[in-house]
Amino acid sequence: MSLHLENLTIRYGDFVAVDDLTVTFEQGSVGLLGRNGAGKSSVLKSLLGLVKPVRGTVKFRGLAQGASPSVIREHVGYMPERDAHLPQATAFEMVSMLGMLSGLPRRDAWRRAHEVLYLVGLEEQRYRAVSGYSAGMRQKAKLAAALVHDPQVLFLDEPTNGLDPAGRTEMLQLVRQLSRDLGKSIVFSTHILQDVEAVCDSAVVMERGRVAAQGDLQSLTAGVEREYRLRSDPASAEVLASLQARWRAEALKDGRYAVWLAEDVETNDVFAAVRAAGGNVRSLTLKRRSLEEVFLSAVRGDGAEETPGPDDKEQGS
Repeated sequence: MSLHLENLTIRYGDFVAVDDLTVTFEQGSVGLLGRNGAGKSSVLKSLLGLVKPVRGTVKFRGLAQGASPSVIREHVGYMPERDAHLPQATAFEMVSMLGMLSGLPRRDAWRRAHEVLYLVGLEEQRYRAVSGYSAGMRQKAKLAAALVHDPQVLFLDEPTNGLDPAGRTEMLQLVRQLSRDLGKSIVFSTHILQDVEAVCDSAVVMERGRVAAQGDLQSLTAGVEREYRLRSDPASAEVLASLQARWRAEALKDGRYAVWLAEDVETNDVFAAVRAAGGNVRSLTLKRRSLEEVFLSAVRGDGAEETPGPDDKEQGS
């Protein structure tokens, strides 16, 4: 199942949380990236039918146009950023009750609760009160609750928030398993770039309620110019001058060169330029931009300032 938002605008009073947003979340695992106040949580809430946009449409491929929020929620699972558990309820009680609220018969809800708690690694802790869980265990319980009715799409809002390195690794492994092994479509909302690189196929970068960049990770990190790392024998001023006569190039501290090539330049031309200066190419490797570089480039190119916008918790975005 894929999702399409068209000309979506969400306001809280005079504050515009999402501004004329048009974006498609394809099947697979999609990272929804942005700083606090970028509008990520508001997008998720609009997809769930919890926030009504002042303008625009939300379309779920596979569901009838104009499907009600209750119908939509039958097909999606939501893991909120904040703690969400019933006081004194055990994980089994909480997850099975949410299964019944989603429409499952009691026996099916019980069976599904056992299955998803086993999947997330809480099978031995399922009869303990969730209020006594560690932060990592509470995150797993929220994920189990989002999975109990076997949804096609999962909305995960900051799923690694507050976790230690071991807990974060476990959570990311679970998300990868859900997407790649169990075929779930996932919208992974976070401000942690490394998490998106670890589990997502594509990303949507938001800044101040708008899309600053989007696409599959390979395309996003490729950039307009291709940056190469070149090692030649010998490494000389003549080689550098030959490269700089044709392209943007600079010498690096480790004896290599950085060379930036336009899309239409063949790498054979680099070999020829080095040979013309009396050298031989020993290695030529493509260096991709990091997702952090993509993110910073996107938000700065959109006119973003260094200071973060209004906090999600205060504005509901």
